[in-house]
Amino acid sequence: MNRTRRLTIAGGAVALVLLTVGLARQLLSPLPPAHPLQAIPLDRGTIEKTVIASATLKPAMQVEVGAQVNGQLRKLYVRQGDRVRKGQLLAEIDPTLQESELNTAQARLASASAQKRASQATLQRDRLAYQRQRQMMRDGAGVQSDLEVARARYAAQQAQMAVDDAQIVQAQMAVKTAQANLSYTRIVAPIDGEVLGIVTREGQTIVSSQSAPTILVLANLEQMRVETRISEADIQKIHAGQPLEFYVIANPERRYRATMGYVQPAPPEALTETGNRWGSGGPASSAAVYYTGSFDVANRDRLLKTAMTAQVLIRIAHADGALRIPLNALGEPLGADRYAVMVAVNGQPQRRVLQTGLRDRQYAEVISGLQEGDRVLVASAQGEE
Repeated sequence: MNRTRRLTIAGGAVALVLLTVGLARQLLSPLPPAHPLQAIPLDRGTIEKTVIASATLKPAMQVEVGAQVNGQLRKLYVRQGDRVRKGQLLAEIDPTLQESELNTAQARLASASAQKRASQATLQRDRLAYQRQRQMMRDGAGVQSDLEVARARYAAQQAQMAVDDAQIVQAQMAVKTAQANLSYTRIVAPIDGEVLGIVTREGQTIVSSQSAPTILVLANLEQMRVETRISEADIQKIHAGQPLEFYVIANPERRYRATMGYVQPAPPEALTETGNRWGSGGPASSAAVYYTGSFDVANRDRLLKTAMTAQVLIRIAHADGALRIPLNALGEPLGADRYAVMVAVNGQPQRRVLQTGLRDRQYAEVISGLQEGDRVLVASAQGEE
């Protein structure tokens, strides 16, 4: 019994010693780093610095086709979504009023022309009478008062001829106006495009006394315009001719390339009286300011739609074949684009100081301090070897 108890106590003591030794080794051994360092060799490649701007798409050419005359919309020859060619008949307004105006104008022109012919006959008569009186006065058989009356009638008839000519010109202009108004009853497509929407329906009465009412909206969807919102902080970096690429939110995988077209020198709200932020006392508010930059892009496959939202990446700087270092390898900043980095030399870390240049969202250009093939140390993701 005593022997069994002694064996049990001895076994417990041995276990306690082993546990103590194990804990001591664990405490004395160095802890593994939370993020092991990884050596990455420097390489050469392209560095692009870009400005990101949001944008909206719309047709490069969009026309609101309206009516220039009054009347009832008698017939629509197209439907929404139809493709049309320039000059194609789109709609027709009842021409009754315009035909009546044309007939009236033509009648007035005919009357003015007849009046002129009558005046010409009277002028011929007064001219002959005046010539007779002059001849009688030379022969000594005339009367001075009769000569003066004949001369006055002749002069008055000449003035009447000028009036008749002016009336004919007025009548001719009225005929042309009436003819134009009659032609306006036939609405034709001003451009090649597609009918985006129809505003006025058949049977509606159109009144164009104040402004031309819209009948339908026509646009050329094979050429789209992208209008970007450029922040005030970035506007001095952006100018026409810069290369760019963009993608629409509906399909981020596909990239479209283009060139910046026009950069508006004033924000849109500053171009209207109600939106003007500047008064006699300086800025009226602290709202963010955005400028509009626009460019066109081909849309032959018609995948780009009106009012789509896009993200535009405008390239403001570019370097090919640049020696580059990952941004996460840059260590302590030392001012003026100088950084401390750790480099693996013969398996040992060594501190270097480098000068950087152009940078994008992944890399910085190495100007001096490192060479191609140098292996910089970066913290690898947890779990990586």
